Amino acid sequence: QVQLVESGGGLVQAGGSLRLSCAASGRTFSGYVMGWFRQALGKEREFVAAISWSAGSTYYADSVKGRFTISRDNAKNTVYLQLNSLKPEDTAVYYCAADFRPYNPGSASRRASDYDSWGQGTQVTVSA
Repeated sequence: QVQLVESGGGLVQAGGSLRLSCAASGRTFSGYVMGWFRQALGKEREFVAAISWSAGSTYYADSVKGRFTISRDNAKNTVYLQLNSLKPEDTAVYYCAADFRPYNPGSASRRASDYDSWGQGTQVTVSA
């Protein structure tokens, strides 16, 4: 059974940084895509970033490009999201997700409905 467990959220001032982790277990993730999404109160879940587990290719939403970095550690089966230069509008619950469709080089889905497994989420709050 696939398990995705996020950690690392918290309260930070604007301009600060956090590193989120997603520990994955239950199957092999090689050949697939891992994504981070976020959902602010009263808003729809939105794509933040994705990474192909094998090749390490990365994809970002325009709103976070240049500030957030997604990475993975194959040995630890863990995906990370480094959040820098945080803004109050980054406040949301951040979710890790896995897309188990075969990876198509050069693209990664930005639709939440394409992701099969989800973690429980971790809260990130950025104060002004």
